[in-house]
Amino acid sequence: MRILLVEDDEPLGDGLRAGLTQYGYTVDWLKDGLSADQALKTETFDIVVLDLGLPKLTGITVLQNLRGRGQTMPVLILTARESVDDRVRGLDSGADDYLTKPVDLDELCARLRALQRRFSSRAEPLLLHEDIRLDPAAHTVSFKGESVSVSRREFALLQKLLENAGRVLSREHLTQSLYGWGEDVDSNALEVHIHNLRKKFGQPFIHTIRGIGYMIDKSKDEK
Repeated sequence: MRILLVEDDEPLGDGLRAGLTQYGYTVDWLKDGLSADQALKTETFDIVVLDLGLPKLTGITVLQNLRGRGQTMPVLILTARESVDDRVRGLDSGADDYLTKPVDLDELCARLRALQRRFSSRAEPLLLHEDIRLDPAAHTVSFKGESVSVSRREFALLQKLLENAGRVLSREHLTQSLYGWGEDVDSNALEVHIHNLRKKFGQPFIHTIRGIGYMIDKSKDEK
């Protein structure tokens, strides 16, 4: 899951980025509302973690602009503002969840997983596809009942494909989900991850749609 973190407090933002990265997320961090507003116009993110008291453009304005453009990605407000009025305004402006600082990292990650399930219309916390079982909370994968070792990015790629079974995901979209700004990305990095997953779960598992991207079929139970 690729997260846009918008937080102007340097120590807190640095700590959140490090903590979320350890949990396996790809995190891009911006420190003002104007930069966030511009990034959201051009980049693909799975979830936005948004402070309200931002320089240059308030978090509420960033949120209202996002929803005004018809963008539906989940937004979790993370702020020191804890009054009922602030909560109501944030949620009524289009936020999907609201947390006050200081925040426990485990709770934040649990809420992010809940938002991801809701956004993908998935009630079950586990991702099940034929003989594959992926647990986002425990960060584990099994195949035919046996544990399978995957890298952080292989896990993220597999989760993204499973959540979108039956849909073609573009190469650009998948790459943006795996890599944040400033990371060196080899031109064939995505193909290497796809190759590794095919070796671990079977060659026909991931389909290449030439000129577009990749997909997996829906499981038999979903068809």
